[in-house]
Amino acid sequence: MSNLEKADIGIIGGSGLYQVEGLSDVREISVETPFGKPSDNLILGRLEGVRVAFLARHGRGHRITPSELPFRANIYAMKMLGVERIISASAVGSLQQQYAPTDIVIPDQFFDRTLGRASTFFGEGIVGHITFDHPVCGQVGEQMALSGEEVGVKIHRGGTYLCMEGPAFSTLAESKLYRQWGMDVIGMTNLQEAKLAREAEICYATMALVTDYDCWHPDHSSVTVDMILEVLHQNAINAQQIVRHTVKRLRDLPRECRCGSALRSAILTQRDLIPAETRRKLAAIIGKYVGE
Repeated sequence: MSNLEKADIGIIGGSGLYQVEGLSDVREISVETPFGKPSDNLILGRLEGVRVAFLARHGRGHRITPSELPFRANIYAMKMLGVERIISASAVGSLQQQYAPTDIVIPDQFFDRTLGRASTFFGEGIVGHITFDHPVCGQVGEQMALSGEEVGVKIHRGGTYLCMEGPAFSTLAESKLYRQWGMDVIGMTNLQEAKLAREAEICYATMALVTDYDCWHPDHSSVTVDMILEVLHQNAINAQQIVRHTVKRLRDLPRECRCGSALRSAILTQRDLIPAETRRKLAAIIGKYVGE
């Protein structure tokens, strides 16, 4: 692990965002984690003078479904590289009229509708319970929102991201119910990333790139694949700009949130009862609290 190159900020790109423009000193590395390989090789480089690591969430060529994503490997790989903050981007459907295609929502809450996905590093002899009432790093989310406003994108601060299983989209009954629940956008990936990043003591915030209205909307049936692809393209351009500005804003900003100490009181297992293999497996995350 110590032989790996390092990065300060991780960038996870979803549908439409498969690379980061403006990277210099670019190299590609393969990382093996205790949870297997990440979705793809990581792209390391410098952006606005900051060491960053980029990961295509679904793999290059979009080969991995949301349910198949190696969430633990993706986040653990970032931790192995020394990443302290993750900027995420993902395509979403809108559940409310005010979130139009090409708008960007910076959610501050999540609602889980997934089915048994691996969402924790704990188990195998160690128990930990993180605080997750505020699942997004407010500091990173704020800089992301300011960056969006700076580049002229319509940004909505706050909101709830409903994470569904997929890969099929919602039924009309489900979509209408989610609206009644007060959900704002719907996607298939970000909840697990947020939970695992918190366990890894990494700041995490996401920009939800609205591609279209979910099926509740009366005009949904008139949306074509070409229209969605056009929005995806524009969203990718907007996301590239926001990522760059956010990295620049975070460059000299002290890390003053509580994400970096999320495990301080979370591990309940008596230290001498933690299996040696589990200590080794989770060394990058729990080492400073229980020893390697």
